[in-house]
Amino acid sequence: MAGIHITDIESAINWWRERSVGVEQGLPPELDALARVYALMVYYRETLCDEDSMPAAAHQAWLTWYATTPDTPCIAICSTSQGDDICKGCGRSFDEVQLWPEMSPAEKRATWRRITLDASSWRFNRYAERAVEGASPSDGAAELTSPPAESVSAAR
Repeated sequence: MAGIHITDIESAINWWRERSVGVEQGLPPELDALARVYALMVYYRETLCDEDSMPAAAHQAWLTWYATTPDTPCIAICSTSQGDDICKGCGRSFDEVQLWPEMSPAEKRATWRRITLDASSWRFNRYAERAVEGASPSDGAAELTSPPAESVSAAR
């Protein structure tokens, strides 16, 4: 299984924090579980948390946050179908495009992180308007959004 990057743990914590405004007695259980994982990662100077060994409560809280993120970086301009090894539209490799439905959430987020840090695909420049959150695509594709801003800025 893939590792979950610390920036995704931070994003999940921030997402849960926004939903726990007004809680006066300690941390909500989801936030507490994620905070414990985050604290251990910081203490041991780890950037990845193993998805398999992550405590169940923290993993479930992370998966709940993950469900709010866009599933695919696709912007409906696929150059891998034209023979490119790396898609000019989204930045994924041919194998990543083909195996996307079989990838775990952590593997998908690792791919998202890589293409976001690279930022050379058309998703991030030429056709960035297609990737804007809330855009209504005119070509019948699913809603196309970019990863949470906090994961992009924290990863740099």
